[in-house]
Amino acid sequence: MAYDRDILDEPVRRAQSAPAVDATIGLVVEDRASGFCGDIVKVTIEAVTLRDRHGGHRHFRFKPAGFLLEGKPVTLVRAQATAEKGPVFTASGSVSSGRTKAQVAKASRILVEGVHDAELVEHVWGDDLRDVGIVVERLDGLDHVADAVARFGPGPTRRLGILVDHLVTNSKEARLVSQLQSPYVLVTGTPFIDVWEAVQPRVIGLDAWPVIPKGLDWKTEMCRRLSVGEPGAFWKHLRNRVKNYADLRPELVGAVEQLIDFVTVEA
Repeated sequence: MAYDRDILDEPVRRAQSAPAVDATIGLVVEDRASGFCGDIVKVTIEAVTLRDRHGGHRHFRFKPAGFLLEGKPVTLVRAQATAEKGPVFTASGSVSSGRTKAQVAKASRILVEGVHDAELVEHVWGDDLRDVGIVVERLDGLDHVADAVARFGPGPTRRLGILVDHLVTNSKEARLVSQLQSPYVLVTGTPFIDVWEAVQPRVIGLDAWPVIPKGLDWKTEMCRRLSVGEPGAFWKHLRNRVKNYADLRPELVGAVEQLIDFVTVEA
């Protein structure tokens, strides 16, 4: 089948004719592919987050001529300099708001399974969470998650996000959270047995994490195989090797970003 060269070349011409515009917080644009329109509330290395007039958030990757600004195609790019030294980014890749104090805590919360999950979320997303007034709390195990949700009493102004390890089909974790039926509760998770696995193994010089057989204590056996001693001490070393979101597996990054978006929606 023969194709008209003008049709084949059209995307290239369109991209070349679309001026580059700095993606700055507050700029109102429209994603051309979906028609989603809103102001930019977050900028990362590879994407922007738009907030529509209803408070909904969606992420869009940078792409040539991918957005409309005042009805005209533009190519959004990361701002090269909002000041002489350029923008300041948080560890999650967001543009820092520059606030020196945390916001007053909102009623909405994010729950995580254990202390290591909480520490890693704080390590990477702590600045973002303080900026929007969201507190992260530990469940200390998932067995009583339904009771925890009932005590919390989720509602339009009390949203609850829950981050779960090993959230795969037919897992114990999947069965436990399947009973949570509320439009004000969102559960996201990763396929990893433990949050340690959500850290890119390259940060400690590994190509991949060792595979631990079922029936063994995962952390203890992992430390034995790596010859790194006690799990608590190794975790501190591993966590401190994480400099920003790029040192984490995308499954965890996506799961946490979804939760933050969910709990920050205005009622």
